[in-house]
Amino acid sequence: MKISGSTALVTGANRGLGRALVQALRGAGCTKIYAAARSVTGVMQDGIIAPVALDITKAEQVAAAAAHCADVNLLINNAGVARFMPALGAPTMADARLEMETNYFGTLAMCRAFAPVLKRNGGGTLVNMLSVVSFFNAPMQGSYCASKAAEWSLTKDVRFELRAQGTLVIGVYAGYIDTDMTAGLTAPKSSPADIAAYVLTGIESGTEDILADERSRGVYAELRKDDRPFDANMQKIWDSQKPA
Repeated sequence: MKISGSTALVTGANRGLGRALVQALRGAGCTKIYAAARSVTGVMQDGIIAPVALDITKAEQVAAAAAHCADVNLLINNAGVARFMPALGAPTMADARLEMETNYFGTLAMCRAFAPVLKRNGGGTLVNMLSVVSFFNAPMQGSYCASKAAEWSLTKDVRFELRAQGTLVIGVYAGYIDTDMTAGLTAPKSSPADIAAYVLTGIESGTEDILADERSRGVYAELRKDDRPFDANMQKIWDSQKPA
């Protein structure tokens, strides 16, 4: 897909990777970019970028966005949440429910609402921002990993269903990105601008699965060989960190 001249919608566009994606799309020549977020305060706005108030967990807002942004031929589902809690060790299931409602059901709602829009506009491209933890579970953030695994499976389903209408469906995988979401983590992080650049290159080359950083490429290669040593090491990490 040629990004120059396209009309894009990016969710979670008010900060972090979402903001970097909007900036990269603008630099690549998008004609119009809908920058969607729950709060549009601080979202860039000019003749190309148009803020859209959108909480992807609210069905009425998703429907309104699809009606308002009827010229979209590039949808980037970037909005997501992470609570960094274990599945069993969390005090309640509230965080797990929020992660699933946003990362899985919210993304599903966007795919369902915009599939007809993309079809009317020639097929276009649908991008789901996933994670390297779509491929494995890190129990320190177990419920988030589960939500991203579900979103990964959803991406495959959407790809099957939309191929006939000519829609390219892309999954993007990365490790930690230097955003507000990971501000409390000391692990190595990629810059949002670097990840955005990888995404745009993948869109233009028609790549269905974009391994956007060294972490995702290394993990993917390791798991393709044998996932048992990887999981055994994750067990050691968990055992060393969990409370006595």
